[in-house]
Amino acid sequence: MKIRKSGWLSVVCVFLITTTTLFGCSSPEANSTPDNSSITQTSQPASSGSVNMDNYKPRLDGTAVVEMIIKGKPVTIEIDGNAAPVTAGNFVDLVERGFYNGLTFHRVVTEPQPFVAQGGDPQGRGTGGFVDPETKQSRYVPLEILLKDEKEPIYGKAIGQQATARTPIVALPHKRGAIAMARSQQPNSASSQFYFALSDINFLDGDYAVFGYVTKGMEVIDTIKQGDKIDSAKVISGAENLKK
Repeated sequence: MKIRKSGWLSVVCVFLITTTTLFGCSSPEANSTPDNSSITQTSQPASSGSVNMDNYKPRLDGTAVVEMIIKGKPVTIEIDGNAAPVTAGNFVDLVERGFYNGLTFHRVVTEPQPFVAQGGDPQGRGTGGFVDPETKQSRYVPLEILLKDEKEPIYGKAIGQQATARTPIVALPHKRGAIAMARSQQPNSASSQFYFALSDINFLDGDYAVFGYVTKGMEVIDTIKQGDKIDSAKVISGAENLKK
Protein backbone atom coordinates (compact mmCIF):
# COMPACT_ATOMS: atom_id res chain seq x y z
CA MET A 1 0.00 0.00 0.00
CA LYS A 2 1.32 3.42 -0.88
CA ILE A 3 0.07 6.84 0.01
CA ARG A 4 1.67 9.77 -1.72
CA LYS A 5 1.74 12.88 0.41
CA SER A 6 1.69 16.62 0.41
CA GLY A 7 2.73 17.70 3.87
CA TRP A 8 1.46 14.34 5.21
CA LEU A 9 -2.14 15.36 4.38
CA SER A 10 -3.21 14.80 0.77
CA VAL A 11 -4.04 11.28 -0.31
CA VAL A 12 -3.21 11.28 -4.01
CA CYS A 13 -2.83 7.62 -4.88
CA VAL A 14 -3.22 4.20 -3.27
CA PHE A 15 -1.61 1.18 -4.86
CA LEU A 16 0.09 -2.12 -4.18
CA ILE A 17 3.74 -2.81 -4.83
CA THR A 18 4.50 -6.51 -5.24
CA THR A 19 7.35 -8.33 -6.87
CA THR A 20 5.37 -8.69 -10.09
CA THR A 21 2.26 -6.59 -10.02
CA LEU A 22 0.71 -3.33 -8.86
CA PHE A 23 -2.32 -1.25 -9.57
CA GLY A 24 -3.47 2.35 -9.27
CA CYS A 25 -1.66 5.44 -10.40
CA SER A 26 1.58 4.14 -11.85
CA SER A 27 3.63 1.06 -12.71
CA PRO A 28 7.14 1.19 -11.24
CA GLU A 29 9.41 -1.81 -11.52
CA ALA A 30 9.44 -4.42 -8.75
CA ASN A 31 12.54 -2.94 -7.14
CA SER A 32 11.26 0.63 -7.12
CA THR A 33 11.75 2.55 -3.89
CA PRO A 34 8.46 3.70 -2.33
CA ASP A 35 8.09 7.33 -1.37
CA ASN A 36 8.45 8.57 2.18
CA SER A 37 4.83 8.27 3.25
CA SER A 38 4.06 4.61 2.63
CA ILE A 39 4.23 1.39 4.59
CA THR A 40 4.90 -1.42 2.17
CA GLN A 41 5.19 -5.16 2.36
CA THR A 42 5.16 -7.16 -0.83
CA SER A 43 4.21 -10.51 0.66
CA GLN A 44 0.50 -11.22 0.91
CA PRO A 45 -1.83 -14.14 1.61
CA ALA A 46 -3.09 -16.26 -1.25
CA SER A 47 -6.62 -15.35 -0.27
CA SER A 48 -8.29 -13.08 2.21
CA GLY A 49 -11.86 -13.48 3.23
CA SER A 50 -13.90 -13.29 6.39
CA VAL A 51 -11.92 -13.94 9.54
CA ASN A 52 -13.32 -15.92 12.46
CA MET A 53 -11.86 -14.33 15.57
CA ASP A 54 -13.29 -16.82 18.04
CA ASN A 55 -10.40 -18.22 20.07
CA TYR A 56 -7.91 -16.84 17.53
CA LYS A 57 -4.35 -17.77 18.53
CA PRO A 58 -1.70 -16.74 19.19
CA ARG A 59 -3.22 -13.85 21.08
CA LEU A 60 -2.13 -11.69 23.99
CA ASP A 61 -4.76 -11.31 26.69
CA GLY A 62 -3.27 -8.41 28.59
CA THR A 63 0.06 -6.64 28.22
CA ALA A 64 3.67 -7.70 27.84
CA VAL A 65 7.03 -5.95 27.78
CA VAL A 66 9.64 -6.75 25.15
CA GLU A 67 13.28 -5.73 25.33
CA MET A 68 14.89 -5.39 21.94
CA ILE A 69 18.65 -4.93 21.69
CA ILE A 70 19.61 -2.80 18.69
CA LYS A 71 23.27 -1.99 17.99
CA GLY A 72 24.07 -3.21 21.49
CA LYS A 73 21.60 -0.90 23.20
CA PRO A 74 18.28 -1.80 24.86
CA VAL A 75 14.87 -0.61 23.70
CA THR A 76 11.85 -1.32 25.90
CA ILE A 77 8.49 -1.81 24.20
CA GLU A 78 5.15 -2.18 25.96
CA ILE A 79 2.88 -4.46 23.94
CA ASP A 80 -0.85 -3.83 24.30
CA GLY A 81 -2.88 -7.00 24.01
CA ASN A 82 -5.91 -5.33 25.54
CA ALA A 83 -6.46 -3.14 22.47
CA ALA A 84 -4.83 -5.40 19.85
CA PRO A 85 -4.84 -9.00 21.15
CA VAL A 86 -4.24 -10.75 17.81
CA THR A 87 -1.58 -8.38 16.48
CA ALA A 88 0.18 -8.26 19.84
CA GLY A 89 -0.03 -12.02 20.25
CA ASN A 90 1.54 -12.59 16.86
CA PHE A 91 4.46 -10.29 17.69
CA VAL A 92 5.08 -11.68 21.17
CA ASP A 93 4.95 -15.23 19.84
CA LEU A 94 7.57 -14.38 17.21
CA VAL A 95 9.75 -12.75 19.87
CA GLU A 96 9.52 -15.86 22.04
CA ARG A 97 10.52 -18.00 19.06
CA GLY A 98 13.65 -15.87 18.57
CA PHE A 99 12.42 -15.03 15.09
CA TYR A 100 13.62 -11.43 15.11
CA ASN A 101 17.14 -12.13 16.39
CA GLY A 102 19.64 -11.02 13.77
CA LEU A 103 17.12 -9.57 11.31
CA THR A 104 17.77 -6.21 9.69
CA PHE A 105 15.92 -2.94 9.33
CA HIS A 106 15.50 -3.00 5.57
CA ARG A 107 13.82 0.40 5.26
CA VAL A 108 14.46 3.56 7.24
CA VAL A 109 12.93 6.86 6.16
CA THR A 110 14.07 10.05 7.91
CA GLU A 111 13.86 12.63 5.10
CA PRO A 112 12.26 15.02 4.36
CA GLN A 113 11.07 14.36 7.90
CA PRO A 114 11.22 11.36 10.25
CA PHE A 115 8.80 8.65 9.14
CA VAL A 116 9.51 4.98 9.99
CA ALA A 117 12.15 2.36 10.68
CA GLN A 118 10.86 -0.94 9.27
CA GLY A 119 12.18 -4.45 9.87
CA GLY A 120 11.16 -8.02 10.63
CA ASP A 121 11.60 -9.52 7.17
CA PRO A 122 13.64 -12.75 7.23
CA GLN A 123 14.65 -12.08 3.61
CA GLY A 124 15.78 -8.55 4.43
CA ARG A 125 14.13 -7.03 1.37
CA GLY A 126 10.58 -6.25 2.46
CA THR A 127 9.25 -9.30 0.62
CA GLY A 128 9.07 -11.98 3.33
CA GLY A 129 7.21 -13.02 6.44
CA PHE A 130 6.96 -15.76 9.04
CA VAL A 131 6.64 -19.37 7.90
CA ASP A 132 5.67 -21.78 10.67
CA PRO A 133 8.44 -24.39 10.83
CA GLU A 134 5.97 -27.09 11.89
CA THR A 135 3.22 -26.56 9.33
CA LYS A 136 5.44 -25.01 6.61
CA GLN A 137 2.64 -22.49 6.12
CA SER A 138 2.95 -18.71 6.08
CA ARG A 139 1.22 -16.99 8.98
CA TYR A 140 -0.84 -13.88 8.33
CA VAL A 141 -2.87 -11.89 10.81
CA PRO A 142 -5.90 -9.71 10.09
CA LEU A 143 -5.89 -5.96 10.23
CA GLU A 144 -7.03 -5.15 13.77
CA ILE A 145 -8.24 -1.64 14.66
CA LEU A 146 -9.89 -0.63 17.93
CA LEU A 147 -11.71 2.68 17.88
CA LYS A 148 -11.44 4.82 21.00
CA ASP A 149 -14.16 4.07 23.57
CA GLU A 150 -15.20 0.88 21.76
CA LYS A 151 -14.91 -2.55 23.38
CA GLU A 152 -14.12 -4.77 20.39
CA PRO A 153 -11.68 -4.22 17.49
CA ILE A 154 -12.74 -4.06 13.87
CA TYR A 155 -11.08 -6.85 11.88
CA GLY A 156 -10.11 -7.22 8.26
CA LYS A 157 -11.08 -3.74 7.08
CA ALA A 158 -9.17 -0.50 6.61
CA ILE A 159 -11.16 2.36 8.14
CA GLY A 160 -8.71 5.26 7.80
CA GLN A 161 -7.71 7.56 4.95
CA GLN A 162 -7.11 4.61 2.65
CA ALA A 163 -10.81 3.77 2.68
CA THR A 164 -12.65 6.84 3.92
CA ALA A 165 -10.33 9.83 3.39
CA ARG A 166 -10.80 10.52 7.11
CA THR A 167 -8.59 9.80 10.11
CA PRO A 168 -10.54 7.91 12.79
CA ILE A 169 -9.98 8.32 16.52
CA VAL A 170 -8.34 5.04 17.47
CA ALA A 171 -7.33 3.53 20.79
CA LEU A 172 -3.72 3.09 19.64
CA PRO A 173 -2.70 6.05 17.47
CA HIS A 174 0.44 6.44 15.38
CA LYS A 175 2.27 8.75 17.75
CA ARG A 176 6.06 8.90 17.93
CA GLY A 177 7.35 5.62 19.36
CA ALA A 178 4.44 3.50 18.16
CA ILE A 179 5.16 0.01 16.86
CA ALA A 180 2.82 -1.29 14.17
CA MET A 181 2.53 -3.99 11.50
CA ALA A 182 3.38 -3.48 7.84
CA ARG A 183 1.12 -5.08 5.24
CA SER A 184 0.32 -5.14 1.54
CA GLN A 185 -2.95 -3.80 0.11
CA GLN A 186 -4.68 -6.90 1.51
CA PRO A 187 -6.02 -6.01 4.98
CA ASN A 188 -5.23 -9.50 6.29
CA SER A 189 -1.65 -9.68 5.02
CA ALA A 190 0.46 -8.65 8.04
CA SER A 191 2.94 -11.34 9.02
CA SER A 192 6.21 -10.46 10.74
CA GLN A 193 7.26 -7.08 9.35
CA PHE A 194 6.81 -4.18 11.75
CA TYR A 195 7.80 -0.54 11.92
CA PHE A 196 8.57 2.09 14.53
CA ALA A 197 6.98 5.52 14.04
CA LEU A 198 9.77 8.09 14.13
CA SER A 199 7.28 10.95 14.52
CA ASP A 200 3.55 11.48 14.90
CA ILE A 201 2.11 10.01 11.67
CA ASN A 202 -1.57 9.87 12.54
CA PHE A 203 -2.68 9.82 8.90
CA LEU A 204 -1.97 6.07 9.07
CA ASP A 205 -4.48 5.54 11.90
CA GLY A 206 -7.19 3.07 10.96
CA ASP A 207 -5.22 1.61 8.05
CA TYR A 208 -2.36 -0.07 9.94
CA ALA A 209 -2.43 -1.88 13.28
CA VAL A 210 -0.47 -0.28 16.11
CA PHE A 211 0.08 -2.76 18.94
CA GLY A 212 2.42 -1.02 21.38
CA TYR A 213 4.81 1.80 22.18
CA VAL A 214 8.46 2.31 22.96
CA THR A 215 8.68 3.29 26.63
CA LYS A 216 12.46 3.48 26.90
CA GLY A 217 15.24 3.77 24.34
CA MET A 218 13.62 5.95 21.70
CA GLU A 219 16.98 7.66 21.30
CA VAL A 220 18.27 4.29 20.04
CA ILE A 221 15.41 4.02 17.53
CA ASP A 222 16.30 7.48 16.22
CA THR A 223 19.80 6.28 15.29
CA ILE A 224 18.70 3.24 13.24
CA LYS A 225 20.10 3.15 9.71
CA GLN A 226 19.10 0.89 6.86
CA GLY A 227 20.91 -2.42 7.29
CA ASP A 228 21.22 -2.19 11.08
CA LYS A 229 20.32 -5.41 12.86
CA ILE A 230 18.18 -6.47 15.78
CA ASP A 231 20.74 -8.15 18.02
CA SER A 232 18.04 -9.87 20.06
CA ALA A 233 14.50 -9.54 21.34
CA LYS A 234 13.01 -11.15 24.42
CA VAL A 235 9.85 -10.95 26.52
CA ILE A 236 10.81 -9.63 29.95
CA SER A 237 7.32 -9.60 31.46
CA GLY A 238 3.80 -10.67 30.57
CA ALA A 239 4.72 -13.91 28.78
CA GLU A 240 1.98 -15.67 30.75
CA ASN A 241 -0.60 -13.55 28.90
CA LEU A 242 0.29 -15.16 25.57
CA LYS A 243 -2.20 -17.81 24.48
CA LYS A 244 -0.92 -20.21 21.83
